Amino acid sequence: MMHIAADYQPIFRELGIDAETVFTHPLIKPWRRLGDRENCILRATLAHGQTIRWHVKRYAPPRIGASTPASLEANGHRELTTQRIPTAKLLAWGQLPDRRSFVIFEDLDGYQAADQLVQAGTAFEQLLIPTAELAARLHRAELHHRDLYLCHFFARPLPAGGFDVRLIDSARVRRLPTLFTRTRWIVKDLAQFWYSTLPLPISDQQRDRWLAHYARECGLPSVEPLKRKVVRKAAWIARHDALLRRRQPHRNISIPADASSARSSAPPTTAHL
Repeated sequence: MMHIAADYQPIFRELGIDAETVFTHPLIKPWRRLGDRENCILRATLAHGQTIRWHVKRYAPPRIGASTPASLEANGHRELTTQRIPTAKLLAWGQLPDRRSFVIFEDLDGYQAADQLVQAGTAFEQLLIPTAELAARLHRAELHHRDLYLCHFFARPLPAGGFDVRLIDSARVRRLPTLFTRTRWIVKDLAQFWYSTLPLPISDQQRDRWLAHYARECGLPSVEPLKRKVVRKAAWIARHDALLRRRQPHRNISIPADASSARSSAPPTTAHL
């Protein structure tokens, strides 16, 4: 079974890619292998000269549950696009009878992971407002990301100044649950963002202003109670992430530099790419 965006079906036919060949096609080259998935890049030049670059995740069969990882990621992407949260275009997804599954995303040409921009010298001040507003927009839409690290915000400079920002990696996007656990999941998202900024040249004052802007966008009367919860959760994430890195030291390797414009690993985070 394979679902392909209608306007991309001719390209898939030209390349000879179907559900089976996603796992064997020579143009699809893995750059990271984990126990549950492979992250891959597909590059090709089409007959009329157009160059394409796609990002492919190939999932192993799930151990438990009725849904495959690809179907969950496609559902998360659908939630984002339904709520008009800007993200990468999903070109295809599907699964095989043995329950291996896959997703294929278009490259975000001209965009770069926000953490890499900051590491390369872009002032976080330029990204503070658009990332805070996108996080608030996500939660106002009754969604949570569950991997809301800075590396999952992709940004492109605009000719008139500022940045256009998109949110990637829909693998764990879900509807926010009932009132009783809603705050817990929102705090987790915000703590992931907070934690991912700590190794970067981002000041405590900027983190405070980011959270304050988020709170205003969400109509919260005060940011201080939220900040206490976020800082406490970020400290827990730091301890958990240190343990995870010791167990899986190669989990967060970076995508090769020549293919990195629409994906990033999260330097010291537990990002699920």
